[in-house]
Amino acid sequence: MPSAVQERPAAQAGRTPVVVRLLVLATFVVILNETLMLNAIPRLMDSLHVTEQAAQWVSTAFMLTMAAVIPVTGWFLQRVTIRQAYAIAMGVFLVGTALSAVAPSFAVLLLGRIVQASGTAVMMPLLMTTLMTVVPEQDRGRVMGNVTLAISVAPALGPAVSGLILQVGSWRLLFVAVLPIAALVTLFGLRKLHNISEPQVSSIDWLSVALAALGFGGLVYGLSLFGEGEAIGPGLGIVAAGIAAITAFVLRQLKLQRTGVPLLDLRALAHRTYGLSLVLMSIGFLAMLGSMILLPLYLQNLRGLSPLRTGLLLMPGGLAMGLLGPTVGKVFDRFGSRPLVLPGSIGMVLALGGLTQVSATMPYWQVLGLHALLMVGLAATFTPVFTLGMGALPPHLYSHGSSMLGTLQQVSAAFGTALVVTVMSARAGDLAADGVAAEPAQLSGMTLAFGTVAALALVTVVVAAILPRRVPSAEA
Repeated sequence: MPSAVQERPAAQAGRTPVVVRLLVLATFVVILNETLMLNAIPRLMDSLHVTEQAAQWVSTAFMLTMAAVIPVTGWFLQRVTIRQAYAIAMGVFLVGTALSAVAPSFAVLLLGRIVQASGTAVMMPLLMTTLMTVVPEQDRGRVMGNVTLAISVAPALGPAVSGLILQVGSWRLLFVAVLPIAALVTLFGLRKLHNISEPQVSSIDWLSVALAALGFGGLVYGLSLFGEGEAIGPGLGIVAAGIAAITAFVLRQLKLQRTGVPLLDLRALAHRTYGLSLVLMSIGFLAMLGSMILLPLYLQNLRGLSPLRTGLLLMPGGLAMGLLGPTVGKVFDRFGSRPLVLPGSIGMVLALGGLTQVSATMPYWQVLGLHALLMVGLAATFTPVFTLGMGALPPHLYSHGSSMLGTLQQVSAAFGTALVVTVMSARAGDLAADGVAAEPAQLSGMTLAFGTVAALALVTVVVAAILPRRVPSAEA
C-alpha cells in the first residue's frame, strides 16, 4: 500500500473522512432498493397482469444478482480506483432505476432490477474496504456506527418507505423518487471523492466467476423457491446444485491461493475473530429478514392493517436502529465489544421469544415494542461485530473480507425468508388438514416460525460470549 494511504488515517483521526460519509450516503440509497418493492407486489400484479409468484421476482432477482456479483467485487475493487468504482457502480444503478421507472412490461422491469442490483453489489464492499483503509483503529467503532445506517437500516426501512410512497401513486413512483436523489448523490460524490490507493493489475479466473455465480446464485434461487411456496422438490434440487458449485468454487480458490490469484481469498477465514463475526452477522441478518417477512404477514393478513399502517408500526424499530448506530460505535471505541454484543444478542433472543406469543388480540404497542427491542439488539450487535471482524484482517484482505460478508448477507436473507415461510406453511397446512380454521392455523405457523428463528438466535449469545473485547494483537 502506498505510503500516502498509510498516513491518511492519522490525518483523519477523530473525525469521519468525507469519502466515508459520501459512500455511506450512496450505499444507503442503493441498498434501500433491495426491500423497496416488497409492499408493491399487489400493485404489480394489477398493473402488469402477472401472478404473485412472478411478481415476487422483482425482489428475488435483486437478491439473486447481488449474491452472484458480490464475490467478484474483491477482484474488481483491486483493479480500479475508488472514483472509478464509485462512478461505475452508481452509473449502473442509475441506468437500472431509470429502466425500471419506464418499464413497459414485467420483463423490462425485471431487467431493470437486475441492472440496479449489479451496481448495488459493488457499493457495500467499496464502503467497507475504504473505511478500513482511511479510518484509524481507535475511531472505527464510531464510524462503523454510521455504516450500520446504510447496510442494516436501509433494508429495514424499505417496506415502510414504499408503503408511504404507494399511498400517493403507482409503483413507478418508487423508482421516480429514487432517481433524482441517486443522481444528486452521484454527482456530489464524483466532485468530492479523491483516490486513496493505486489499482493493482491482476488477472481473473473466469472459471471461479462462473462457479461463484452458479453456486451463490443457485443457492439463493433455490431457497427463494421455498419462500414463494413452490414445490420443495425443485427447490431442494437447485439448493443441492448450488452447494455443489460452491464446494467446487472453494476448492478452486484453495488451489489458486497456492498457484495464482484467487477470486475470493479464503485465507480471511483463517482469522478466528473474522470467522466468528461472520457467524454472528449471518444469523443476525437471518433474524432480521425473517421477522421482516413474518410481521407484515401477521399485521396485514391476520390483523387487517393496510401496508401504510404496517409500515408506520414497524418504522420506529428501523429508526431506532439507525439513530443508535453512531452511539453504539462510540461506546465500542471506549469500552470494546463485550458490553454491547452480549446484551444485544440476548435482547434479540428475548424479542424473538416474545414474538412467539403473537395472537389475534395482542396489543399493537406490544408488537411495536418487541420489534423495537429486536432492532435495538441488532444495532448493539452489528456495529461492534462489523468492526471486530474487519479489523482482524490484514489490509490486503479487506476487499475479500467485505465481499464474503456481503455474499453471506444475501444468502442469510434468502435462507431466513425460506425458513420462516416453509415452517409457517408446513405447520398451517398440517393444522388445516386436521380441520383447524385457516386463521388460527396460520397464526400457529407464525408462532412456530418465530420460535425456530429464536432458537437459532441462541447461537449468537454463545458466539458473543467468546468474541474478544477488541481485535487480538496477533490478528490486528
